[in-house]
Amino acid sequence: MEFKPLVGLTPELFIVLANTLILFLVLKKLLFEKVMHVMDEREAGIKSDMEIGERAKEEGLRLKSEYEEKIDLAKNESQEIFDKARKRAEEKSSEIIAQAKVEATNIKEKASEDIARERQTVFNNIKSEISDMALLAASKVIEKDIDKEKHEDLIDDFIKDVGDAR
Repeated sequence: MEFKPLVGLTPELFIVLANTLILFLVLKKLLFEKVMHVMDEREAGIKSDMEIGERAKEEGLRLKSEYEEKIDLAKNESQEIFDKARKRAEEKSSEIIAQAKVEATNIKEKASEDIARERQTVFNNIKSEISDMALLAASKVIEKDIDKEKHEDLIDDFIKDVGDAR
């Protein structure tokens, strides 16, 4: 067995190599620069988009934290408003109860005054009736009419003495 080289050095090989080299240089001059330029622009666009995305993400996180703070503030304010409303309701309730107690006391005092006044009126009426009956009884006993004024004075003195004795 004889060993043969896979590629032989022939003039055609040199022509193919020269054509390949010329084609490479022509493509490099005409095509590679434009392709590289497009790729560079594309890479710059991608970097720009990534920077914009990062900024948007940071802005979103910042806005999220601001909204969370605002929500916390709103919750705190609503709790304060609720507490104030409850406190006002309790104060109003206490105020109403105090007014009711004052009114009840006033009603009791007025009733006591009315009772005392009515008692005095009844006492005066009874006194007058007793006086009239005593005068009538005395006039029947004596069978003569005595001076009504004198008799009333005597009866008033008697009633005072009896009232003081009680």
